[in-house]
Amino acid sequence: MSAHKDSSAADVPDGTHVETTGAFDIRNFIGALIGLFGIVVTLMGLFAFTEAEAAKTGGVNANLWAGLAMIVVAIAFVLWTKVDPLRIVVRDNEEGAEAPRDIAPLE
Repeated sequence: MSAHKDSSAADVPDGTHVETTGAFDIRNFIGALIGLFGIVVTLMGLFAFTEAEAAKTGGVNANLWAGLAMIVVAIAFVLWTKVDPLRIVVRDNEEGAEAPRDIAPLE
């Protein structure tokens, strides 16, 4: 996992450091999915708005407005991850953690 180091946290114990989750933040995935759906719905509103649909909604292009709202929400999610990234404390492995071990069944 490629995480970015964050130098803003000064009160962490020795052998530890603070990193941000970066692209692995769930808010990025949520923003991407909402944005993708928003683009699809916006395109439907732009290119597939018919008189029958206008009659159903009272002349309002609901797909266009809902799609634009979804795109705005998606942008807000992505900006949220940039403004306030998730930070995790990473510590070094314990002594011997890298040594191979025999995993035999208990008898």
